[in-house]
Amino acid sequence: MSDDRRLKVLSAIVTDYVRTREPVGSRALVERYRLGVSPATIRNDMATLEDEGYIHQPHTSAGRVPTEKGYRRFVDEVARIKPLSAPERAAINALLSGAVDLEQVVARTVRVLAQLTGQLAVVEYPSLRRTTLRHLELVALGPTRLLLVIITDTGRVEQRTVGLSGRGPSGLVDPAVLERLRVRLNTALVGRRAVDVLPVLSALTEQAPDDERAVLAAVTDELIAALRPDAEERIVVAGTANLARSLDFSAIGALLDAVEEQVVLLRLFTSADASHRDGVDDTGTTVRIGSETHEEALAEASVVSAAYGPGSGAAVAHLGVIGPTRMDYPATMAAVRAVARYLSRFLTGTEGAAT
Repeated sequence: MSDDRRLKVLSAIVTDYVRTREPVGSRALVERYRLGVSPATIRNDMATLEDEGYIHQPHTSAGRVPTEKGYRRFVDEVARIKPLSAPERAAINALLSGAVDLEQVVARTVRVLAQLTGQLAVVEYPSLRRTTLRHLELVALGPTRLLLVIITDTGRVEQRTVGLSGRGPSGLVDPAVLERLRVRLNTALVGRRAVDVLPVLSALTEQAPDDERAVLAAVTDELIAALRPDAEERIVVAGTANLARSLDFSAIGALLDAVEEQVVLLRLFTSADASHRDGVDDTGTTVRIGSETHEEALAEASVVSAAYGPGSGAAVAHLGVIGPTRMDYPATMAAVRAVARYLSRFLTGTEGAAT
């Protein structure tokens, strides 16, 4: 479909249906939009759009509603990311400014995104595997247990309990050994990407003195477990109640189950990186509509997401929203892009006004 006028008609149908949730007729298009053609021409254009699969007629006497194919064409050819309004920018800055650590900024970010879009918001914590180690701390918790604290360049803090029972001749924590090991680990690993630490750990273990080897082996096991490719990532959600206001009742149950399990949400983010490049626009915003998610639970939903990270091309996690296919795509894409940019600036220490 190359006719610009029919694209305008499709855009008007999508816009009107998103606003009213009612099938759109030719009379409504004539009354509400300046399309510059007669009602008869609009009816002909609607018939062509229907034949080509971009809209359909849900009832015999009703107007038309967009199909999944129609939404996809709207997003690809018609929708333009509109700038945030002044109140929206002020809301982002007011709610996110002043956050002092990653936990706080992620918690605020997901709430802001849900409020701005009126949809279910999802924010993934920066992946340990994609970040750089900033500091490792070892803290004795008792005679046979210690705490491993992993701190990354994004500010993420991961804690792991390490058991020493059965490790070495005594299985006890020697404070002097622990301090030497902490210095040795930080000297060898700080500044390295998490995915590159395994060979360094192997070399350290081979070279370790006898009195450090047992503790180092235990710490190494926990560190590798935290950084393994299939390690569970962390996500937070907000705005679950928004689904009840925007999705049909029959579609809510399966989607809520998927949100609770979280594995579906993580898989959506992973697939955005690995394979679904056709839905990514030139701002890095990804839009997947209905069946494009390849998730049965999201068959009647759309996902708008973006990556964020400290610096150009350094994506370490994702954020996004889930809502009905009839969502306001331009406004949603603008909000997702703006919040992702703010979070990226926070990670680089240059947070400022939302754009």
